[in-house]
Amino acid sequence: MEAVAEDEGKDAAEQTLLEQLGGFSGLIYSTLPVLVFVPVNSLWGLTAAIWSSLGVAAAVLVWRMVRRSPIQPAISGFLGVGVCAFIAYRMGEAKGFFLFGIYTSLVYGGVFLASILVRWPLAGVIWGVLNGHGSGWRADRRALRLYDLATVTWVVVFGARYLVQSQLYDSDHTGWLAVARIGMGWPLTAVALGVTVWAVRRAGHLPEKSSAEAA
Repeated sequence: MEAVAEDEGKDAAEQTLLEQLGGFSGLIYSTLPVLVFVPVNSLWGLTAAIWSSLGVAAAVLVWRMVRRSPIQPAISGFLGVGVCAFIAYRMGEAKGFFLFGIYTSLVYGGVFLASILVRWPLAGVIWGVLNGHGSGWRADRRALRLYDLATVTWVVVFGARYLVQSQLYDSDHTGWLAVARIGMGWPLTAVALGVTVWAVRRAGHLPEKSSAEAA
């Protein structure tokens, strides 16, 4: 029974974090504008690629509204695509579409790294906010180390995205930029998510509802 309760708690932790990212479908939907942008740009030019990517992002938003799925991730995705499209338009270059994501990874990686240095690892902070555990876990050295490890994983993910994609950007490999954006997107997010769920479980900070049911 205890093993079943732990498994249910782990599933609940995964579900809670995935909900904030729009679920697995949301992670996959986020790649569609990129999948459309590059081939359309090659065939019909930058303007068509910009409008196509915006159209796909808008379609995803409408689709999630029709299905009554959480729309916040889709709204964020649409706004993100809008920023990317605007940068590409202003630069007049297709590779500009990826610039926002490259520097977003750099900023996120820096913020997550700084949170470790000041002893407020963001993996723990965010989980505490989402599930009402507060920040009392910071007094537990074991829990702090676990959340440090989870946060380091996110730093590595964001850092790898920035390093690889910035090199491709500088060398004008727009097609490979799209491949890297997708390949280092939700697959690496899934890895970091898995490490975070493991840390949450080891720290004993499963969602309160699951903990109560387990008791």
